[in-house]
Amino acid sequence: MKTNNKILFIIDELELKYFEFNRLVTNFWLIKGFIERGFDVLITVKNLLYLDGSQPMAKIYETSLKDNNIFKISKMRTICLNEFNTIFMRPDPPVDIDYINATYILSYVNEQSTFIANSPKALRDYNEKLYINKFPHLAPKNIVSANKDIIKEFLFNEHEIIIKPLNRCFSSGVFYLHSKDKNINAIIDTATNNGKTQVMVQKFLPGISEGDKRLVFIGGEIFKYAVRKVATNNDFKFNEHTSANLIKGDLNEKEKLIEKEIATTLINDGVYMAGLDVIDGKIIEINITSPCFFINEINSIYDIHFEDIILDKILNTMEHAAKIPSSVGVS
Repeated sequence: MKTNNKILFIIDELELKYFEFNRLVTNFWLIKGFIERGFDVLITVKNLLYLDGSQPMAKIYETSLKDNNIFKISKMRTICLNEFNTIFMRPDPPVDIDYINATYILSYVNEQSTFIANSPKALRDYNEKLYINKFPHLAPKNIVSANKDIIKEFLFNEHEIIIKPLNRCFSSGVFYLHSKDKNINAIIDTATNNGKTQVMVQKFLPGISEGDKRLVFIGGEIFKYAVRKVATNNDFKFNEHTSANLIKGDLNEKEKLIEKEIATTLINDGVYMAGLDVIDGKIIEINITSPCFFINEINSIYDIHFEDIILDKILNTMEHAAKIPSSVGVS
């Protein structure tokens, strides 16, 4: 196993375009923390990954820290991905063919020497919406279908449902539907692209009125610090990143038990970092692509330095996987 201090973050194209990061972005806190602990952090995006025969390669940028802000060094260079100790794959959805192709390239990385979080196989195999059905007792009642008749039957049985696209994020394309709505057919047609596209349909959980909780899962542990994402204005769901819509979300006893139910499975699947969205004790999504940990908000709400807490856990997970020291280059 490698013991170097070189780390790669594969970030979203939008983050690279408007680099430097701001403090609302989880990657800002992770990259800042690694640099402060003596790691050499480099960044790239998925379309800058490539194969040279069987060698996984990338065009990358170096990063630096100055006055508590992260900067990228504008000169791009080429590197083999096997040179990294750890790679974090964190572009935002949609999980489209370009995303999947990037995971194929990452599958050529030597897993005996380079740790990848989350694993490319897991990112291909476990859809963020469908993954909840690995834990059926923790998931709300749901179906996955593109068929209007099947969806309508579920609607009339449950009376209130949520329809979600399978490959998007930030509540994009999510619909609430009541059995007495006068636009049932139109909404289902829109959500399923006229019956061509599979969607997840979940039973509506009334606890959404109090917001869904984002639980932070890293290396087998769910932390006690969490936020509740409450609805925006007259909407039924959270879709605006403001302090008014992100409030304290202490875990209840039922939510504390979720860790024991899921930790072993997620780690065995190669999922080391996830954001669990929970309503009424049910997991409605397991975000594994680029989970937001709301570090800035948790710091403010709990008066802690959450970035240090989770970075300790990430380093412990890396050490367990790659046998590296818990800090590098720090006296």
